[in-house]
Amino acid sequence: MTTLRRGGGLLLAATLLASLGGCGDSGVAEVTEWMKQVKQETRVSIPKLSPPKIFTPYLYSGKNTVDPFNPSKLAIAFAKLQSNNSKFKPDLERRREPLEAYPIDTLKMVGTLQKPGLSYALIQADKTVFQVKAGNYVGQNFGMVSRITETSVDLKEIVQDASGEWVERKATLELQETKK
Repeated sequence: MTTLRRGGGLLLAATLLASLGGCGDSGVAEVTEWMKQVKQETRVSIPKLSPPKIFTPYLYSGKNTVDPFNPSKLAIAFAKLQSNNSKFKPDLERRREPLEAYPIDTLKMVGTLQKPGLSYALIQADKTVFQVKAGNYVGQNFGMVSRITETSVDLKEIVQDASGEWVERKATLELQETKK
């Protein structure tokens, strides 16, 4: 039993010595000293905050005016547009004529034809020549031929002005002389 006690005591002594060996300094004191030195040398500099921007309130001056999005105002405007019984309003339901596909500035009057009681103007669009008489439509602005002379074709166009109203405008196609 003595050997057992001696072996157990030896084992206990070795374990105690090993655990005390782990409690040594092992360089921690040096690191701790360095950290204290750096804390003393380091100065913390926090920049000052800029003052807040001054808020200047905006005075809304349109408070007492009519609201443009007021439903009753919009209803009145739509009713006015739909009940616009202008005498110049074009007939959008009628069948379009071939010369209404061309802008008026691309059309040329190249001649006239006379029949008893009726005169025709010869109008060239691209390379095609069309016959028109008073009452035919020409151009993209609902232009109606009102008069044909030997040198010109007078038109009454119906266009919308800035306010959306249909107004009548006069236009003229003059005879284009060809030089030979």
